[in-house]
Amino acid sequence: MGNYTDGNTFVCGLMGNPVRHTLSPLIHNSLAQITGINMVYVPFEVETESVGDAIKGALALDIKGMNVTIPHKSEVIPYLEDIDPLAKGIGAVNTLVRTPNGGFKGYNTDMTGLYRAMLDEGVEIAGQTVVILGAGGVARPAAFLCGSKGAKRVYILNRTFDRARDVADEVNRALFDMKRDDKLTADGINAAGEAADYPEIVHPMRLEDYKDLYQEKEKFIALQCTSVGLFPDVNSAVIEDIEFYQHVSAALDMVYRPIDTKFMKLARQAGAVAYSGLKMLLYQGIDAYELWFSDELTDENGNLVRITKEQADDIYRSLVLEVTGARNIILEGFMGSGKTTVSQILADKLSLEMLDTDAAIVEAEGRSINKIFADDGEEVFRDMETALLATAVSEHFREMVISLGGGLVLREENREMLKELGKVIYLRTSPEKVYERIKDDDSRPLLKGEDPLGKIKKLQADRGPVYESCADIIIDTDDLTPEEIASKVCEMVLGDGAMSFR
Repeated sequence: MGNYTDGNTFVCGLMGNPVRHTLSPLIHNSLAQITGINMVYVPFEVETESVGDAIKGALALDIKGMNVTIPHKSEVIPYLEDIDPLAKGIGAVNTLVRTPNGGFKGYNTDMTGLYRAMLDEGVEIAGQTVVILGAGGVARPAAFLCGSKGAKRVYILNRTFDRARDVADEVNRALFDMKRDDKLTADGINAAGEAADYPEIVHPMRLEDYKDLYQEKEKFIALQCTSVGLFPDVNSAVIEDIEFYQHVSAALDMVYRPIDTKFMKLARQAGAVAYSGLKMLLYQGIDAYELWFSDELTDENGNLVRITKEQADDIYRSLVLEVTGARNIILEGFMGSGKTTVSQILADKLSLEMLDTDAAIVEAEGRSINKIFADDGEEVFRDMETALLATAVSEHFREMVISLGGGLVLREENREMLKELGKVIYLRTSPEKVYERIKDDDSRPLLKGEDPLGKIKKLQADRGPVYESCADIIIDTDDLTPEEIASKVCEMVLGDGAMSFR
């Protein structure tokens, strides 16, 4: 999507390396459209030795705000005018906000985004036990967040115990320092007079000792903070023992490629709520946007007008479609396979637009397909299909359910364009089932004359291999209702964990 730009356009961006596959422009440019703020968001690939120059350049160019991603989240700190206490405690910054003095203040919305994502799913940290799998770069801020939000205990499980212990020590010290500073501010006591009355809540544990967690009387929250399960290692989880997941109340995987990891599936099978790190990515972006545009988003009473859950869900749906490679969901198949009916169900279910290629051509031409065939011949109709697809590709159609005419995929150039448009699902239907479904439809030319079933079989024999070669996913529809087919499409394209657009 392209935002209109003029001399009053704000510029925000992302600095990191690499940044070419970032989803942040989708988040922030969508937010700009939703809120009506004249802003564009672009990524900047910055080498480590150029971080200082990049900060100076952003200030000199009057860039409104910046996000920071790996590997620069700590490297930017020396170049900041100020740093938020949460970011200071975590030791990492991902959002830069302009100050009145003309510098940048650093915040960490990764963790506020994580917290907001958990609240969105009805998961509260306060008073709960949290189990963090892994002791890498994500584990430390996650543990700090949980401690600062009142978790009863936090366990860090890692294959290398020394690493887990180091992270636990760092986080406990950071939590102590934060609470000490809060106490000093509130009570006015000096550093020498404060008592060390904040117990350590973060505990290291060897990963292989995870069964010791079963001694907890209540279920715990599990945060998956390793790269296990990340594409292409999609069939692995750090812990695969189903008994572990029976002790989990809620599970969050920081991985969001794939959208539905094995960790999430195991948790869900055991009855826990499970969700993807994609929602954390969304909310960290929303938190950053609200920091940058706090003035523009403030109402007449001086209150910040926050992004609503409904607005966030709309962007989340876009992210899911992008991550799964399904910018559009495209249904192909023979007549009678249910393409149009299933497409409408999907469009309603996912709040997407629907495009029926046959219907679009009929509307544009003002005459039926039979009339187009009779007047101009089949080849002209096929040219119309190709032109429609070319428009969809060139204008970057997205977030649509597209129902294809039965013969559209026969042209190789059409099949190539479909690869760019999204996920193609072949609704495969037997000739007998096709005949049963359409035998009473007088508008079908194929049914006129002798042996319509024989004609269906011949056409399917010719087209079936082409449909299969074009498809990303094949669904056999004979024994399924349209609603069941739509549900299967959602499951196979988007994954169980992706469908929390409620």
